[in-house]
Amino acid sequence: MDEALQIVNDIKQGNIKPIYFLFGEEAYFIDKIASYIADKVLTEEEKGFNQMVLYGRDVSVEDIVGNAKRFPMMAERQVVIVKEAQHLSRTIENLSPYAQNPQMSTVLVFCYKYKKLDKRKTLYKLIKKNGVVFESNKLYENQVSEWLRKTLVSGGYSISHKAAIMLVEYLGTDLGRIHNELEKLKLAIPQKKEITPDDIEQYIGISKDYNNFELKKAIGERNILKATKIVNYFAQNPKDNPFVLTITLLHSFFAQLLQYHGLNDHSPKNVASVLKINPYFVGEYQTAAKNFPMKRVSQIIGCLRELDLKGKGVNASNIDQADLLKELLYKIL
Repeated sequence: MDEALQIVNDIKQGNIKPIYFLFGEEAYFIDKIASYIADKVLTEEEKGFNQMVLYGRDVSVEDIVGNAKRFPMMAERQVVIVKEAQHLSRTIENLSPYAQNPQMSTVLVFCYKYKKLDKRKTLYKLIKKNGVVFESNKLYENQVSEWLRKTLVSGGYSISHKAAIMLVEYLGTDLGRIHNELEKLKLAIPQKKEITPDDIEQYIGISKDYNNFELKKAIGERNILKATKIVNYFAQNPKDNPFVLTITLLHSFFAQLLQYHGLNDHSPKNVASVLKINPYFVGEYQTAAKNFPMKRVSQIIGCLRELDLKGKGVNASNIDQADLLKELLYKIL
């Protein structure tokens, strides 16, 4: 996150490298850096002759090198962006001779998504020496909330803690998807107003009272009445609350609770660090640990796995979501 911002800031200040190799599991940062280079390095007048986009499935490494070695026309630089570069994984090391002596008037950008560049090999070392290598890793859930907050603050907005957690719980850690929902919020909400759970409910469609965040909390507290109300709401609105999402989040919660039980140091700072959760949630784990001993947590994880299989139709057919949710609560509580 900070490294991506540093790359953009360097480009803003005119510190532009001849090669940018952007790789990793999180496509969002790769797309953002590539888009910034495409938008800002050349003027609109220069782009017509000096900017091109190639696709890894349609070209070879040799084709890319040939284009990169061209000289710009009536401009200081040319920009060559290679999208879907992961399709070149079998031959990408052929780029090494060019990476050793890159064309300084070319900005060559590789978007190498969902794969890794072998750090032991020559190509990685050469690009790191003569350009920029950026590994875009998936963010943990606790990191996504912070990224979301920083993204909004940079645009003149703020968000309450619960509203941020609601978004992350509902949308997961897919930054591209979260970004799209934030853009919707920005269109509807004036700057300098704090985004609240009510706003999330109104503009994104996530209930502030009936969601997986509240269900997890109710289960941890052994609040049977509240958990039952939420499960009934889910049963009546299955499209907005898919069973697979609920079971996945609860399995993750109890797996982390099992890990919590195994810790020697239960201080909030250590728990947040080891479980990779937002410190805001530590109290929930402390409460849940009192209500669910380690042995019981292990049993629940086994039950959740069985229910996950049932939800996918394994050894069970024609079971609707309402029945699965009722069985879920019965086996946990």
